[in-house]
Amino acid sequence: MMIYKPMGVCSQEMRIELKGDVIESVQIIGGCHGNTQGIMSLVKGMKVQEVIDKLEGIDCRMRGTSCPDQLSKALRLALDQEKTNE
Repeated sequence: MMIYKPMGVCSQEMRIELKGDVIESVQIIGGCHGNTQGIMSLVKGMKVQEVIDKLEGIDCRMRGTSCPDQLSKALRLALDQEKTNE
């Protein structure tokens, strides 16, 4: 499990489990409960790169980032870690 500390958003932590290049589970601690629950449900079972492509660059309230954007950053880090461990 990878634990990511998002920056510039309301959520405080993201816990990500991958199986190869597929998302097994995501837990988002904090943030807008309904939105983060929706994100967690939607990305389960998706390929990591597909989620990155869909979520990267989404902005929340002119912050330059959002919880979905932060999840894309966390997933990119998780992919990089997997490549390093191969």
